[in-house]
Amino acid sequence: MDKFLKDSLGWGVVLWFIGYILGYIFYFIVPPSFIGWYIMPIGTIITIFVIYKFIKSTAWYYYLIIAMVWTILAIVMDYFLIVKLLNPTEGYYKLDVYVYYSLTLVLPIVVGGYKIIRAGKLK
Repeated sequence: MDKFLKDSLGWGVVLWFIGYILGYIFYFIVPPSFIGWYIMPIGTIITIFVIYKFIKSTAWYYYLIIAMVWTILAIVMDYFLIVKLLNPTEGYYKLDVYVYYSLTLVLPIVVGGYKIIRAGKLK
């Protein structure tokens, strides 16, 4: 259970927080409407690295649950810590955010599936 909490809630919050910090950094470098597009490639690479290196499981449903938890965390934390707290002037929910939520859901399933198939332990 500790492993699952670390993999789901722990890494989910850490990955979200990395994007949050990158958002503040990019706020001073790029126009606000492009921040998400600059964060996304960096966040995607970091997320793939975390899944590949630190999430250890041979069960496909484990990666599915991780994907759902990370996506729910991203949506909830975005809403309360960006939309409500910062109240972006141009709004928040645009194409980049929907792509980000989609990647948050898909990456654990795809990378986890790749790891399972590569290990020859498809269940």
